[in-house]
Order: sequence, then C-alpha cells, then structure tokens
Amino acid sequence: MKLSIIIPAFNEAERLPATLQDARAWLKAHAGGSFEILVVDDGSTDATCDEVLILQAAMPELKLLRQPENRGKGAAVRRGMLEAEGGLRVFLDADHSTHVSEVAKVWPAIHAGADVVAASRQHPESDISQHQSWLREHMGKTFNLLMRSMVGLDMQDTQCGFKAFTAKAAQAVFSRQKLEGFSFDVEILFLAHKLGFTTVEIPVRWVNEPNSKVRMLLDPMKMFVDLLRIRRMHAADDR
Repeated sequence: MKLSIIIPAFNEAERLPATLQDARAWLKAHAGGSFEILVVDDGSTDATCDEVLILQAAMPELKLLRQPENRGKGAAVRRGMLEAEGGLRVFLDADHSTHVSEVAKVWPAIHAGADVVAASRQHPESDISQHQSWLREHMGKTFNLLMRSMVGLDMQDTQCGFKAFTAKAAQAVFSRQKLEGFSFDVEILFLAHKLGFTTVEIPVRWVNEPNSKVRMLLDPMKMFVDLLRIRRMHAADDR
C-alpha cells in the first residue's frame, strides 16, 4: 500500500528542510513500499517554496502544492489529503513535533480495522519529552472539555497534529470538511464518526516546539466559535 505524508507549511523555510530530509530517510528505511511526501504551502511569504524546490532535485518522492493565499492549516491539509495518491494518508506538522516514525504505530491499528488513527498526547502510554507551557496545556484541556460537551466526541486529544486516514476515509471526510483554521481537527474527527468510520487513538512520542503558530488569545476564541458551528454546518447531512 502506498503511503502519503502530507505536511502543511506556512513560512517554514527554516524548519522544513530538516524535517523533509529526516522524514524521507526514515521512510526509505522503514516504509516498506512506495511513498510520497506532499508539502502544501499555505501562501508563505518567505522562501518555503524555494527550499522545497531545491530538495526536489534529490527527492523524487517530494511534491509541492501551492495555495494561492494563506487560508489556514485546515485548508492546506484538506488539499493534500484529497490530492494524495496513497492508500494510507498521514498528515504531520512541519516542525516534526510528532516524528514520521510514529507511522509504525499506525499500521497495526489499520490492519486491525481502523479507518482513522489519531495520535493522542493524553494517552497513558504517550511519551511527552518536552511539555508545553502550563498555560497552553491547561488551555488544551479546557478546549477538550468544551469539545466533548459541545460536539460529543469521546476523544482525549483532538489537536495533536498527527492523524492517519485510509484513502476511502480521507476522500469521504475531507470532501465534506468546511473549516479551514485550527478547529478543522475536531470537524474531521466529527465527520469520521458521523460517517461510521472506525477511529482509534494511539500513544505518541511528542516534543513541544516553542515557536507555535497558534496565537494565544485570538485562535482559541475562533476555535470556540467553530465548536458552536460544527454540528450546525453538518446538520443538513442528516436530512
């Protein structure tokens, strides 16, 4: 089965090259078959695209998809998932806070019948080698409580930036996705559950990247509003 790795990127010229080189080296050694790496540039204003084009000369598996303007991580992941060719499609962050090697934990879950596999930093077996600040961690826990009560998903961690989908699940879920910001994680997991796909959470080794793109005040407010919208946006699907 071909494996597709999707990496959304916005102004990641400094961090992305090392991530791509590291990811490709692991995939060549451990993927066990054909693979592709899709970088979806989300309207970067730095040299992100230039760096990817330079690496393409030595990485035939590397593809660059360009968004004409900055639309959000959700929009970038959606495009990558829908244009990927793999039977298994995984998205991860450009900072490699969750290493591509976590794919090794995905395969057993897929073979056991899962359609969607989500990494969870709250899993009791997870290895969080560098934590976020106290404020960010407690904001995340508060968001999860709100998500459970407002959206109804029984999941420990919807926001870890590492998730895997079978091709069938990816096509069904991402073709219906509407949110384009950071709340898209909740929406795609909500849609997966709504559409009857089997979703499992797996432990993860995760390293906090201090230069997060999440803005401490503005983005949590937008995400709260998005929680209010998710059920309403897809209510028509029930009719």
